[in-house]
Amino acid sequence: MLASVVFASVAGFFLLIGGMKLTETALSRWAGNRLSSGLERATATPLRGFLFGTAASAALQSSTAVTVLTIGFVNAGWLKRTRSIGIILGTNVGTCLTTEIMSLNIHRYGWAVLGLSFASWLWTAVRGEMAGDASRPIGRLIAVRYASVAFAGFGLLLVGFQILLGIGPALQHSGAFLNLMDHAAWNPEWGLLGGAALTAVVHSSAAVIGMAMSLAASGTMSPETGIAIVLGANVGTCFTGLVASLGGGPGGRFVALSQLVLNVSGALLFLPLIPLLQGTAELLAPGDASAQIAHAQTLFNVACSLLALPLAYWPGWGRSSDRSPELPTR
Repeated sequence: MLASVVFASVAGFFLLIGGMKLTETALSRWAGNRLSSGLERATATPLRGFLFGTAASAALQSSTAVTVLTIGFVNAGWLKRTRSIGIILGTNVGTCLTTEIMSLNIHRYGWAVLGLSFASWLWTAVRGEMAGDASRPIGRLIAVRYASVAFAGFGLLLVGFQILLGIGPALQHSGAFLNLMDHAAWNPEWGLLGGAALTAVVHSSAAVIGMAMSLAASGTMSPETGIAIVLGANVGTCFTGLVASLGGGPGGRFVALSQLVLNVSGALLFLPLIPLLQGTAELLAPGDASAQIAHAQTLFNVACSLLALPLAYWPGWGRSSDRSPELPTR
């Protein structure tokens, strides 16, 4: 039984990550230029930057991708560091879309989505060959091809979530795992630290939260423990940005450290408020532990971002940015 649980856990987890990365890659290649064009206008104010970060993270299904892009834009001098704060706050909200979709219980359609995506991609390939150049599909076929690959990634995500749902009943017979969950329920700090560590390792907060949702749906994990993991995942997702900023200038490090400070502060602020978060989420989704975790993540990220957004308007950021040697003068 242990071997089957481990295999299902690893397979489901990697399908979650692989699906999100496939969607992220397809959409970023198609929309990457669109993200950089008009960046100055889209981030003219912290509020606009917040909305831009939210939309970009929701579209790419990856806050990490948008954070790394933002670090690159700041290092390249395309974006002032002051404008990056709103974007970072927006990424925390935009990333909630993936887990909210998981809470809709549409995982049973995962294979159908994969089949339709493959058929759509095959159609663009055939049309491209008929046009005489399969590697460069003409016109709107490019958008259809990227959309097909993105939906294929979404299908993999649903299949992975369905596999993870199946391990819950087996874990309910594991005394060691139940003792661990009981310990985490009495000590939410362990859930926070575990969520942070696992997210830092796999570079995907949505995958870690998705696993917590699957365990909560089967009754193996309490919603409160799942919410503690959500808080930790919000901290662990900063790790990729910190690594990406090491090879750049001080502007990129400013973005990464700002994200770390904001996310750690939010997690510590809401750690004692986990019962309040769970109670509010339960009002939105009574009897559905998986959806409660997803809703709690959204409530937490929206509240943290709105609380921190006024800080982005502090005039001191502008003076600090103006002295930055990395931004080119025109």
